[in-house]
Amino acid sequence: MYAVIETGGKQYRVTEGMMLDVERLPAEVGESVELDRVLLLRDEDVQVGNPLVPGAKVRATVLAHDKKPKIIVFKYKPKERYRKKQGHRQLFTRLRVDEIVH
Repeated sequence: MYAVIETGGKQYRVTEGMMLDVERLPAEVGESVELDRVLLLRDEDVQVGNPLVPGAKVRATVLAHDKKPKIIVFKYKPKERYRKKQGHRQLFTRLRVDEIVH
């Protein structure tokens, strides 16, 4: 059984027991979260939402909050002495999918 969920503007294919890194969620470590934006659900048959599958939810546990590796953004214009260096570290939440409810 698997489901396609949407969180943080991105879509993820999840199965029970898998670890997942999503955009930062406002939940404490160890807390259980319920992701109710389920777009597709597959067990014996396939249920496709329009846009969401009614009554379907994914329950997950927050394992950690962290930052991804640094990305360097370097802007440069030749012959103009313009250089701009900027770094960015994206915040994320690590989840463990406990169950898919339908």
